[in-house]
Amino acid sequence: MRPKRTILCIDHNEQSLSIRKIMLETRGYRVVACNTAPQALQAFQKGGVDLVLTDLATPGLDGDNLIEQIKTLSPQTPVILLPSKGRFYDRDVRADVFLPKGMYAPAELLERIRMLLVRKRGPKGPHLRPPTNPPPQIGAA
Repeated sequence: MRPKRTILCIDHNEQSLSIRKIMLETRGYRVVACNTAPQALQAFQKGGVDLVLTDLATPGLDGDNLIEQIKTLSPQTPVILLPSKGRFYDRDVRADVFLPKGMYAPAELLERIRMLLVRKRGPKGPHLRPPTNPPPQIGAA
């Protein structure tokens, strides 16, 4: 059995956070849920987080700065930003995916998570990895 992937989920809205947590856990993910950015940074620094899913409006630190700090600590960790619909956000934010709240189907969020985790993991199977030793050259001395 493969180990569960861990998703750090941050939202100031308890109801949204709870719904997202249940949806992800029923799909086999381990979820670390946080209501504030300082909580989230502390959880992230403990390690083991495979993906971050965050709201733009996070108490203690806005989503832009939270993402910047996470990407500084671990540039390869994918981040999905869920800004409230109608809210403007800076396109310079280092989030990998932007999905405005209420503007996507749950299946789309799950597919984006799956794709980002596959991209982070890299190719699967030995036939997709480059050979460690190049094949011998025929006729080379």
